[in-house]
Amino acid sequence: MGCALSGSGVEPGKPSPDVIGSAPRLGSGSAPDSGPDSREPGCSASLPPLLLTEQQKRLVAESWKVLHQDIARVGIIMFIRLFETHPECKDVFFLFRDIDDLQQLKMSKELQSHGLRVMSFIEKSVARLAQEDKLQQLAFELGRSHCRYNAPPKYYEYVGVQFIAVVKPILKEKWTADVEEAWKCLFDYLTTMMKRGYQDAEQRNGVNQASYAQQRDTPSSNSSQNVI
Repeated sequence: MGCALSGSGVEPGKPSPDVIGSAPRLGSGSAPDSGPDSREPGCSASLPPLLLTEQQKRLVAESWKVLHQDIARVGIIMFIRLFETHPECKDVFFLFRDIDDLQQLKMSKELQSHGLRVMSFIEKSVARLAQEDKLQQLAFELGRSHCRYNAPPKYYEYVGVQFIAVVKPILKEKWTADVEEAWKCLFDYLTTMMKRGYQDAEQRNGVNQASYAQQRDTPSSNSSQNVI
């Protein structure tokens, strides 16, 4: 999230907070997470709809035009805030775990690149607001890929919260309660879809592992004939 958000800077097999997420409660427009009941991203009958109104989509798109001008700085500040508020997250980034000086961390090119990957995912999401099926697939597949990096959904909450905290002072008077609610609803949807994708990949991996174990432990017909 390869993966637009996962990748360099994350130690394989360790949980990764480099995800897009949201606060646990994101307003009346948020879609409920009813569990891993989807097998394919196109299964619209079991996946939640995007519950942003046309007005909310417009507010997100308009505010993003302003934020896009400074996405590199937003990405850096977002992760610095993440490490300040959740210092345990830094330990899972093997490139950053030994950097205790936050000022030094701000100058890290690896962190800059990582922040830009997160911003890229947000940009793609905003661009797909009018194409719900593509937005759904984007977030669903991102969740699937995070399963490969063992980045569980509990980490998805953090980045969206920090994103909103960072962009408020940048937008100044353009940041209103309606704008904030619109962004929260979008992050809530993305988080829900990523969770579904993660759960889908997790279940598929479990089925594949069980099948492999069964094949490994079951004698083949040829070997049985040889024994007889």
